[in-house]
Amino acid sequence: MLSNIIKEATKTGHQETEKKVVLRIKNISSDADYIELLKCFYVYFNEVEKAIAPYINAVLPDYSERRNSSYIKADIEVLGGSIDKLPAASTAEIKDPIQAMGALYVLEGSIMGGPYIVQMLQKKGIEKGFSFFSGYGNESGLKWASFTAALNILPKTESDVVKAVDAARETFSRFGDVFETASLIKA
Repeated sequence: MLSNIIKEATKTGHQETEKKVVLRIKNISSDADYIELLKCFYVYFNEVEKAIAPYINAVLPDYSERRNSSYIKADIEVLGGSIDKLPAASTAEIKDPIQAMGALYVLEGSIMGGPYIVQMLQKKGIEKGFSFFSGYGNESGLKWASFTAALNILPKTESDVVKAVDAARETFSRFGDVFETASLIKA
């Protein structure tokens, strides 16, 4: 199944990106710090959403019902921030539905870690701005299952598998780059 292939192929990239996110969370001591973390998520998710937009609805009919960067923007605003002064972000080149789903694998997969991020933030004294990291609530498992089901029926050739894996790998890598860029801006 393609979802399992992507999971195995992106394990290192996933871990590297996760380390960068966790490091940022560990350094949060105020709502302002949390806003800066959210800006990293917002700018990247928004860029990926734009890149996959021409292709995704054809292969994921419930895409419009899924969590997106508008939730992050709302969380930033609830905390008193704005989406001004965003870090730089660039996405993988997306040219077809299989690459779009490979990239979306990373974004949708982040839902599963959201509750842990909320717990970490609450231990830091953050009390609001969790609509994005709350994912789909009790429906998160079902949404992930429906996403992976749509992903797993897509590949028709070995080339399709390679394209999806490459898009997911590059999506993890470039997402991690956002946190490095943001750290340089703050320094």
